[in-house]
Amino acid sequence: MAEQLLIRIDPELKRKLGKLASMEGKTSTQVVRDLIEDYVKRRDVASYIDTLWRRVGEDLRSKGVAPGDVARAIREVRKSRDRDASRR
Repeated sequence: MAEQLLIRIDPELKRKLGKLASMEGKTSTQVVRDLIEDYVKRRDVASYIDTLWRRVGEDLRSKGVAPGDVARAIREVRKSRDRDASRR
């Protein structure tokens, strides 16, 4: 169940918000809810990382890259790194 959030706002700002929201076919509540969701998404690092991984995965799949290909590439890089480290 959704919870309420009470805020105080300048009456003129509230009037302008209502006017602009109605021009978009929305209520002031819908606009504020969308703004809060966007605010949290932009600052939620875990959400950002999840979105980034999803985009990377979709991009790789669209290019025909399979999970096994990624695992193999990681192993090769690690082996190469280990060889380079042992030579130093």
